[in-house]
Amino acid sequence: MLPFPVSLRPGAPPYQQITFAVRRAIAKGLLKPGDPFPSVRQLSRELKINPNTAQKAVSELTTRGFLEVHTGRGTFVCRPRTPSHDQIAETLQPQLEQLVVMAHELDLDLSEVKGLLAISWQSFQEEP
Repeated sequence: MLPFPVSLRPGAPPYQQITFAVRRAIAKGLLKPGDPFPSVRQLSRELKINPNTAQKAVSELTTRGFLEVHTGRGTFVCRPRTPSHDQIAETLQPQLEQLVVMAHELDLDLSEVKGLLAISWQSFQEEP
């Protein structure tokens, strides 16, 4: 059994769904620094995906600093890096721009977006 919840759905590529599920589990504290991470073989078997897809997800998570591979020992969750303010802005900017465009398409004002964001933030904090 995988140490994080993930259910693959049509739409986004499976490796992106896996990387998001892992990032979410880390943010929620389900996966902690030093925790062992499943092997590519275990991921592909449990999620019923091609091993290349599982490898792509692990490579992406390793490149982005969420996992580290120790030869002969396995793959482990990393301690989070502390990004600079510029790195934070650069990372969030594309998603924020998409949110602003969608909000305008739905004719929402800033206070409505803030309210929805607050609800989503609270819901994330309360989920198990």
